[in-house]
Amino acid sequence: MPNIKQAEIQYAAAAKPLQSCPTLCDPIDGSPPGSAVPGILQATLRKMALSAQQIPRWLNSVKLSSFMTALQLRKGFQRPGKTLLCGVFAQPHASSEDCFLQWGFRTYRTSSMWNSSQSANSSRREINCAQSTLLPSVNEPPQKTQKMPGLDSELSLEGLDDVPPLSPLQPISDEEAVQIIAGPPLPPSSVTLRDYVDHSETLRKLVLLGVDLSKIEKHPDAANLLLRLDFEKDIKQMLLLLKDLGIEDTQLGPFLTKNYAIFSEDLENLKTRVAYLQSKNFSKADIAQMVRNAPFLLSFSAERLDNRLGFFQKELKLSVKKTRDLVIRLPRLLTGSLEPVKENMKVFQLELGFQQNEIQHMITKIPKMLTANKRKLTETFDYVHNVMRVPHHVIVRFPQVFNTRLFKVKERHLFLAYLGRAQYDPTEPNYISLDKLVSVPDGIFCEGMAKASIQDFEKFLKTL
Repeated sequence: MPNIKQAEIQYAAAAKPLQSCPTLCDPIDGSPPGSAVPGILQATLRKMALSAQQIPRWLNSVKLSSFMTALQLRKGFQRPGKTLLCGVFAQPHASSEDCFLQWGFRTYRTSSMWNSSQSANSSRREINCAQSTLLPSVNEPPQKTQKMPGLDSELSLEGLDDVPPLSPLQPISDEEAVQIIAGPPLPPSSVTLRDYVDHSETLRKLVLLGVDLSKIEKHPDAANLLLRLDFEKDIKQMLLLLKDLGIEDTQLGPFLTKNYAIFSEDLENLKTRVAYLQSKNFSKADIAQMVRNAPFLLSFSAERLDNRLGFFQKELKLSVKKTRDLVIRLPRLLTGSLEPVKENMKVFQLELGFQQNEIQHMITKIPKMLTANKRKLTETFDYVHNVMRVPHHVIVRFPQVFNTRLFKVKERHLFLAYLGRAQYDPTEPNYISLDKLVSVPDGIFCEGMAKASIQDFEKFLKTL
């Protein structure tokens, strides 16, 4: 019993320097001589000393691989409060002696197992020990990391939504006032719509459609109308109606430039007028042609359109079909003034001497004769009938002569008369048709009718 107690005292004296000395070698070699420690205990202490000497070599062998593994897994498994140090996890608040003892006992256990095992299994056990030492948090559920408050958390979108808007009456500094960039003010009045295009969505879209605002702005009422309109509510449905009638996209601009007043019309009234024309057997293609050639057609009420159709049918003694064909070819008869029509009818009957049936025949072929200039009609008839000696019944067959410029008729007639070929009687040889006289080009006229070259015709014209 005394020997055992003395051995415990020596063991405590040998173990005490372990807590203060970082080398683990001096406490074993510095045991007092003559101690009666049993052989088993001395052997155990000697093995501990040898194991402590082998620890640096073992640690160097696994430190590099353990450190690389720890770095790779640090982002995924590092927990708050743990710090990686030399391949092991240590508590940052623990004392240096406790850290050292924990590390020493863990190493002692590992080295004892390494000494008692075979060399073939030594590398595998070292890796397992390193993994158990380096990765204590792999099997544990990862704890949430606390994020440091930053600019994003302080200025979140939710916080910005709660900020009240600035008042326009809130005073600002001179530096802030200098940085304010104000757009050009909207003019209270202007002689051009160009000043309002940047401020009006309606005007911008009309320009994209091809509307010529420079022509509309000449009418102040029309310009004021466009500025008050909303494109979606007041214009879009009318455009869809026009497209449904057959007006192409490229034709919308010219149409609206001429008939800008259609925007003041009610959409239901426009549909009623279209329905009226369809009830009079006008096809959709006919209505589209009439609207293109007479943009103001839809601006007339159904009652007015009905009165116009009745007038031409009654005054000209035309059938329903011929009346419909007449206004399809010249829809301006429905939108224009009736005074020129009435006056020309009197000229044909009283001054030119045509019969009612002859007038019907001529106007169904050339509807423009109803709206032609009175002076032009009388001068053309006088030259053709009195100078060229063309009778009434021949003129009735070829009324195109009234739709031709008078100087062209004179030039060709004089050239034919110079050559002795001015023959306009169908019953005589070398007959020259009035239709070809006024319609064919100069080259065909010279070769087919005058039997001369075009150079001769040009030289003759220089003598006039």
